[in-house]
Amino acid sequence: MMKHQPGDVVRLEQESGSFMIHLVAIVVGRDLAVTIHGGDKSHIGATALAQPRASLQDASKVSASTSVLCVLGHKEDLLAHRTAQVLASALNCVVSVNCGIHIDNAGAEHLSMVPDVVNTLTHQLVDLLKS
Repeated sequence: MMKHQPGDVVRLEQESGSFMIHLVAIVVGRDLAVTIHGGDKSHIGATALAQPRASLQDASKVSASTSVLCVLGHKEDLLAHRTAQVLASALNCVVSVNCGIHIDNAGAEHLSMVPDVVNTLTHQLVDLLKS
């Protein structure tokens, strides 16, 4: 459960190589709205909405059901889905995640670094909101 108040804003960022990724979270009542953006051109590439529920494997644990909308040609759907799923499960609240990260001439190394950075920021957010 989150220990922050409605309207609280958390801003996190991490640099990796030649790019910066930003995470901004706003506590909306009992829920959470998150934007993850960065690289060379921030934008909205995908949006995920996750709702907490009892785990299907162990009803004593919290999991989440997640839906995603993706802008044609963008590849942030898996990042948005994973982030919303983790946050809703960890914080037991409804979470929306907008994700848009564009890196000009991205190579394989960028494509592997971005999910790692987003994962790190996501877990930092969980730690901050639970403290």
